[in-house]
Amino acid sequence: MPSAELCAEPTSRVLVVEDQDDIREFLALVLQNEGYCVTTADNGAVALEAVAQKPVGVVLLDMRMPVMDGWAFADAYRRREGPHAPIVVLTAAQDAAARAAQINAADYLGKPFELDDLLSVVARYARG
Repeated sequence: MPSAELCAEPTSRVLVVEDQDDIREFLALVLQNEGYCVTTADNGAVALEAVAQKPVGVVLLDMRMPVMDGWAFADAYRRREGPHAPIVVLTAAQDAAARAAQINAADYLGKPFELDDLLSVVARYARG
């Protein structure tokens, strides 16, 4: 996996926060193949540590995770000094839009999602 340190621009950095290993690894691989530098975290607490080390351009955030869920992460992240990257909610919940609205997310993707939709939403926020 390319190191986030190799990214010249923070906007090309994507943080994937997902507790399911296979989904997290797949997302990282797809985004890396598109030229993004990807940092991954399996819960919100690890994600907070990651953004403290390096700013990112967009956060792809699962909502239901152990240790620190998406709601707690979004709250803690926004309480930190900025800048703050847009958050895109990734959820299998039927009410994906409502989940995104609860944390004032920039966007959302309902699981399962099409790869084209993933790449489109990341491009919109990470390089936009």
